[in-house]
Amino acid sequence: MAVGQDEPADVVLLKARDPHALRRAERYERAGTPVLNSAAVTARCQDRAWMERTARAAGLPFAATLGGGVIAELAWPGPVVVKSRHSRKEDLVARADTPAQWRALAERWPGEPVLLQRPVSGDGWDRKLWVVGGQVFAELRRSELEPGGPERRPWTPDPGERAVALAAGEAFGLQVYGVDLLPGPDGPVAVDVNAFPGVRHQAGAPEALAALVLRTAGR
Repeated sequence: MAVGQDEPADVVLLKARDPHALRRAERYERAGTPVLNSAAVTARCQDRAWMERTARAAGLPFAATLGGGVIAELAWPGPVVVKSRHSRKEDLVARADTPAQWRALAERWPGEPVLLQRPVSGDGWDRKLWVVGGQVFAELRRSELEPGGPERRPWTPDPGERAVALAAGEAFGLQVYGVDLLPGPDGPVAVDVNAFPGVRHQAGAPEALAALVLRTAGR
């Protein structure tokens, strides 16, 4: 949250996603204060199963889910991306290309509810797009599923990639958000949507956020 306890505000930026922050945001909303993004949408975006259903209902290309459950109770279905069903800091996001890798994940996260996604063939780089009040910012980042250290590269999305990112905001009811894309055989495929992510090293992003806040406050 961008304000202290019980402080009046013209607009609230809901960056935290813990239950306490969500409850505070709901109180501001009930008092008539605009919240970016809303508490309800922020909470729902933590559920990756809801995320896929919402994306597909809106016609957005999204990585296919093969199933889910508690990882220790599931059998290895072949090469798969394993993700915690509930998105949070330091959650589980990994590939299991062999039974041994699957067993290692199950031993480390025995009670974790997960979703299994079919791997999307890519080039080892995630297409990171951030949207702030309709303005798109982007870069390439070395995938966390690939070996090697973190790396960033400048990148300009093509019109199709920009269209997917902008459509995600309308589908999810988000004003400040991030979309992770991978290049699929038939065009870009979304693999994650994040409410109010950190937009670092993007020239113009702070100004775009300030402009959005002022518009929302009616100034």
